[in-house]
Amino acid sequence: MDDDLPAIGAPARRALALAGYERLDQLTAVTERELGALHGVGPKALRILRAALAERGASFAD
Repeated sequence: MDDDLPAIGAPARRALALAGYERLDQLTAVTERELGALHGVGPKALRILRAALAERGASFAD
């Protein structure tokens, strides 16, 4: 998979892929709460994704 997602656990990566999220920039269109509701995406993965977005000057949707 040619993605730019940071190093998150396999369950979280699979959950994101199943939901159609394969690139970090796609996560700006979804809320943190929505991602957290995906089976496999826990607080640690959200923290890592939030930090990766912040490094790019971006964030989850409001």
